[in-house]
Amino acid sequence: MHRLALVIATCGPVGYVPLAPGTAGSAVGLALFWMVRAAGSSTLEIAIVALVAPLGVWSAGVAERHFGRVDPGTVVVDEVLGQLVTLMFLPVNTTGALVGFLVFRLLDVVKPWPARRLEAWPGGLGVMADDGMAALYGNVIMRGLVALAPAWLT
Repeated sequence: MHRLALVIATCGPVGYVPLAPGTAGSAVGLALFWMVRAAGSSTLEIAIVALVAPLGVWSAGVAERHFGRVDPGTVVVDEVLGQLVTLMFLPVNTTGALVGFLVFRLLDVVKPWPARRLEAWPGGLGVMADDGMAALYGNVIMRGLVALAPAWLT
């Protein structure tokens, strides 16, 4: 189970890319978003988020203990969740999804209140919660952008 947790937390080899593993993890989230969106089911969209969130909490906690530090950079499952939540239920086209990718990456770096506080929660919950909060902000921002520029983003 330990090995499975590490594979989930790092999304296999993605967390080990030498440059910007968080961005690579967000790219995995974007690819997963497109696969889920292609199915055309809101229920599947909810189910994937509902699956990734607790698996992420568990696996990130295991990874923290394995790597011996809080929120190790190799853990990217939080970025996968963040990307999915940022784009959840939005009728975006490719441009809109890429804008959502950039919005989430910016918010993940800036960590607007209370994301930075949530990061201090213990174990995998803290790893996942700050990105989840950034993603909720990202979803709200994307809703505003879609409303302002629907011809460009949808």
